[in-house]
Amino acid sequence: MQRSKLCAAAATVLLLHAWIVATSETLQFSLVSQEGVEDRLRKYTGDNKQRETTLKQMFTDAGCDGQHISEQSVKGSKLPNVICVLPGSSDKVIIVGAHFDRVSEGDGVVDNWSGASLLPSLYEAVKIKPRKHTYIFIGFTDEEKGLVGSHYYVRQMTNAQVAATDAMVNLDTLGLAPSEVWATHSDEWLIDSLASIANQLNVPITGVNVDQLGSSDAESFTERKIPRITIHSLTQETWNARILHTSKDKLSAVRLDDYYETYRLLAAYIAYLDQVVGLPVKTTTH
Repeated sequence: MQRSKLCAAAATVLLLHAWIVATSETLQFSLVSQEGVEDRLRKYTGDNKQRETTLKQMFTDAGCDGQHISEQSVKGSKLPNVICVLPGSSDKVIIVGAHFDRVSEGDGVVDNWSGASLLPSLYEAVKIKPRKHTYIFIGFTDEEKGLVGSHYYVRQMTNAQVAATDAMVNLDTLGLAPSEVWATHSDEWLIDSLASIANQLNVPITGVNVDQLGSSDAESFTERKIPRITIHSLTQETWNARILHTSKDKLSAVRLDDYYETYRLLAAYIAYLDQVVGLPVKTTTH
């Protein structure tokens, strides 16, 4: 998670509960085992170049290869964005992104290999059946240097690509606690959709706003008015532990059961978005 400076997090905690009128279509997705997800998390080692290479290999191992995987050279960065595409039956798009770069302090497992290493597993979760949307999974470079990779990606999008993009789901700093959503920096209907799936799975979801900590890649997409949501795991307690951007950011900081539960939630969520995006949705929020 890119930040301007460290200060006490004025975290606003809101319990979110929402029920969305479901489609008649059965929700289908396939989970990678917890062992498989944790194995990818443990491949955090190396500098940013090595992490970029590892992420690309993990996408390939997940079945995203050939013309569906690519590297986007990024102006101002030595490393590319890593892109995996799962084609859909329409021209509509859902983007799922996470930055793979790290700062020099610590191992950068929480921030943000925890997000980047989930991308291939999320690809595997939704590839099991034909989808309406094309999914674009992106490992962004140089988020820690000022959202460099995501800013570049958004600036290269044509007007037609922007219009076709229904949602951007951003993963940043996972596994410190159960799933949280940055409510003030996420579109309301995307929050409602996430809360609906969390309710069905009986998984806790809380709104924790981290506005004072800086920014994250989803904010690049607001420039083109693309709906976005950021899922994270920061709470007042985990912020007070001073894990991010310190030597404490290592594998042992991740609560593995919470991390896998976040994966389960996200897999169901992005499959659900394919069914409900573009449909008239009635919500009730408590």
